[in-house]
Parts: sequence; C-alpha cells; structure tokens
Amino acid sequence: MDRFNLAVTELRRLSAEDPSREQGQPRELLHADRLSEWLERIAPEASEALRLSAYCQHFLRFKWPRSRFPEGREGYLRWRKEAQVFHAAEAEKVLRTVGYGDDMVEAVRRIVQKRNLKHDRDVQVMEDALCLSFLEHELGAFAAKHDDEKVVHILKTTWRKMSTDGQVRARELSADLPANLQTLLARALANAS
Repeated sequence: MDRFNLAVTELRRLSAEDPSREQGQPRELLHADRLSEWLERIAPEASEALRLSAYCQHFLRFKWPRSRFPEGREGYLRWRKEAQVFHAAEAEKVLRTVGYGDDMVEAVRRIVQKRNLKHDRDVQVMEDALCLSFLEHELGAFAAKHDDEKVVHILKTTWRKMSTDGQVRARELSADLPANLQTLLARALANAS
C-alpha cells in the first residue's frame, strides 16, 4: 500500500475513535468522508496534499472540545484557531509515520489552518468543500438549534468564504434543501452578488 493510502487508512482509523455518533457512525469519520466526497466532486484533480487534508481538517476534534474555552464569540474564535493548530499537529504525526516529509506536512498544515484563503487555490477549494458539506449535511440540524437570524448570519458568512465556483454549486444544491432552509438561504443571499 502506498503512503497516501496508508495515511488515509490511519487517519480514518483514529477518526473512528470519536465517541459521538451520527447516523450510527463515528461523527468525525462521517464528516471526513463527506468532505472527501465533496472534494472529489468539485476538484477530481485535487493535489495529494488537498486530498489528505480532507481527513485532517477536523482530525481528533473530539479530543479538543469547545467546552475548554469561554462561551461567546471570542471564546469560539480562540477555540477554532487553536483547534486548527491542534489538527495540523496531530495529522503531522500520522503523515510522518507513513513517510511524508516537510513539504507535504507543510502543505497539509497550510490547508488545515486555512492560510491565505481566497488566494491559495488548495485552501479555497477545501473551504468550498467544507461549506458545501455543511449546507448539504449540517444546515438542517444547525437551523433546528438556532433562531432564523443566527442561521441567516451564518449563511451570509459561509457565502463570503466560498469562491464563485463554490457559490454556483451552493445555488445548485439549494434546490434540494427543505423549503424552510431554502427560504433562509434566500434571505441570506438577498443582497449577495
């Protein structure tokens, strides 16, 4: 087995240790698989670093709980930033174990930490895949927990993070969303270009 497949196998094995379940599967593994599927759909020619990053994006997040940080936006932003560093560091251990060197480790770290979003193609493609996966698989559950204004705000923020290509795919995907989510998305995009 080549090192890419060895790495993905090990990243998936460790992600499967997530005690949280969604649709009967370890939540983190399910999310990584969904992200990998979206990446294949939008960038079948994706670089090796980008394909590896799909399994590193939230790697071992169940060991880095949000509850460690204060409530509110400031605590959330600190948690998210530190989580990106944690994910990249934990993924590096796996990547090095299977034989990847500095260049690949740094490329994956750059993508996982979303460095130079909007200017680095791999980082932007990953962000598009993350946003599309959220819209397809997580928006309904998120909307059920929050008021409409919060959902509209998050959708506006999500939209701004995506590339034009990602936005086109999101508009296509929106036709398959339940009517209430289509309405919220339409509100979020009312003034978007």
